Amino acid sequence: MNTNVNLAASVGALALLGTGFVLFVAALFLIQSLIVRKRRRAKIVLVTIVAVCGLYLAAILIFSIGSHDQLLARGEEKHFCELDCHLAYSITNTRQTKTLGESAKPASAQGIFAVVTIQTRFDETTIAPWRGNGLLYPNSRALTLIDERGNRYEPVSQSGTPLTNPLRPGESYTTDIVFDVPSEMKHARLLMNESDWITRLVIGHENSPLHKKASFQIDLQATALTRGVEPLAVASG
Repeated sequence: MNTNVNLAASVGALALLGTGFVLFVAALFLIQSLIVRKRRRAKIVLVTIVAVCGLYLAAILIFSIGSHDQLLARGEEKHFCELDCHLAYSITNTRQTKTLGESAKPASAQGIFAVVTIQTRFDETTIAPWRGNGLLYPNSRALTLIDERGNRYEPVSQSGTPLTNPLRPGESYTTDIVFDVPSEMKHARLLMNESDWITRLVIGHENSPLHKKASFQIDLQATALTRGVEPLAVASG
C-alpha cells in the first residue's frame, strides 16, 4: 500500500502530542526555577528540553532517511492516513484543452490547460472498529505539478466535487484540477500532500524534513487535445 506516512499515523500523532506535553511541563519548570533563582535546577531542566528536542528530531530524520520516492501510474492509489481510516486518491484521467469557460468568453491558457481528474475514495476496509459510519471531512490538500526540469506549477482552478467534501465509508467522487503549463510539456508528476504545517513535525510523515514523497505520474504526451471549450472551472482555494 502506498501511503503518505511510513509510521502509523496514530503513533506519530501520539508521539507529537506526548513530546509537546513533556516540553510544555518542562518549560513551566524552567520558568519557575528562574523565578525562584534555582539556577542548578534550571540548567538541568534546560538540558532535558534540549535532549528531548534532539531525540525527537533524530526520530524524524531516521524515518525520513528510511523513506523512498514512489511514482504511481494511472489507477494506482495513494492512501492518506486519517488516524482511524484511510482516504485513497488516484488519477483516473488527464486531458488537455486550450480554453476554459463559456464559448462567448473563454479563458485561454498561456501555454495549455492540463486537466487532471482525481478520484477520492473512502477505503472502508481501513476503518477502526469503533469508528462507525460517520462522515469523514478530509484535511486540505496541496497539489503541485512538477515537470522533468523541476519546474513547479500550482492549480489555476478546479471543478467537480471539492477535495474537502465529506464522505462516508465506501463513497467516492472525482475532482478536475486544472494547471496552466507549457504546451511542450510531455511528462510530469503530480505531488499531492497535506497542507497543514503541523504535519511537518509528525514522525514518519512525508511532509517532515528530508522525507521522500509518493507522487503520480502524468503523461501528457499520450493525452489527446480537447477541441472546443471546456466548462468553466471553479477557482481553487
